Amino acid sequence: MSGLRGTVSALALVLVIAAVEPAVAARSPTAGDADAALDRALQALVRTRGGPSGAISIVQRGGEVAVHAAGAARRGAAGPPRANDHMKIASVAKAFSGGAALALVQRGVLGLDQTIGQRLPDLPTAWHAVTLRELLNHTSGLPEFLDSPEAQKAINASPGKAPPPRRLLAFVEDEPLRFPPGSEYRYSNSDNVAVGLMVQAATGRSYERELRALVLAPLGLNRTSLPRGPGLPRPFMHGYAPDQPRAPEDVSTLLAGDWPWASGGIVSTPADLNRFFRGYLGGRLFGPAVRAQQRRFVPGGSEPTGPGANAAGLALFRYSTSCGVVYGHTGNTLGYTQFAAASRDGSRSATLSITAQLTPGNAPTVYRKVRRTEELAVCAALAR
Repeated sequence: MSGLRGTVSALALVLVIAAVEPAVAARSPTAGDADAALDRALQALVRTRGGPSGAISIVQRGGEVAVHAAGAARRGAAGPPRANDHMKIASVAKAFSGGAALALVQRGVLGLDQTIGQRLPDLPTAWHAVTLRELLNHTSGLPEFLDSPEAQKAINASPGKAPPPRRLLAFVEDEPLRFPPGSEYRYSNSDNVAVGLMVQAATGRSYERELRALVLAPLGLNRTSLPRGPGLPRPFMHGYAPDQPRAPEDVSTLLAGDWPWASGGIVSTPADLNRFFRGYLGGRLFGPAVRAQQRRFVPGGSEPTGPGANAAGLALFRYSTSCGVVYGHTGNTLGYTQFAAASRDGSRSATLSITAQLTPGNAPTVYRKVRRTEELAVCAALAR
């Protein structure tokens, strides 16, 4: 089930804090030209051999919202993906768990320098010095639970039913940290599982309940949830596993959302995903002091790599593109590839949702087109 998490980039980097905007030689295409270029890229993507059956991008400039779509929401059926079609958002869910944790930091219920030992003392003693901050920017050193052979066996044996969230980390509880906390960047799904557990420990309530109270309800995300089991609400975009030369397999409802849980189990829609990042960047979940902490970036890329040059903040990535800088997250899981981002103040935003899991490892040629399409969506969002 390595497709669940994609290819982990092994990065051993000196962590250099960069709180200022990078210098980007941005160009500003006109809105009409940028929109047309995005439409052409979407059409080319779904027509590419090994590409997805459908793709949809929502671009919002202030109050102006445009939906760009190509292909089909289900293979063999008429009609492109729609803004209110449900889908699995994969690792973009890490921004949601980050939003819940940072909202609690805003309220003084959690602290960025609080440790696993303080909040989750039942986890391995070797992990106790890891802080919430290090979990949120993937500098914790926690071993990746999806790399565990035992976890892979369990997922293959029961893809539609997962164990309780604490059990996810039990797959690697006998392993040491990969590196001393804070010394390196390495993307890990274990980090956000631990974040979700810290939210529960701090509040005494389930992560799902706190996600609704702290993130979904304040932003009006009525079509977003963290479900149990593998199902998707209707209508939904059908997701496929590329399996050339055979026809792609529909894997939309194969994997239970509680396997990735707080690291990737959320179901949403393109419209809700766009609304989330506008509120997340726009200060509707936490105030300026917490946002300043969130936007202290270290070298590191999202998984899969997003458009332009990537850098990692707290449950947020900075993407420095040819058209300017945006902040967001990428993700992929069985059947879906996702990208969503917004400008620094949340006033301009772009999403791209694709009905296939495409990575640099399983489809390098197609994924180059995906990254280019992401960048064109950013250019459309920032166009004047």
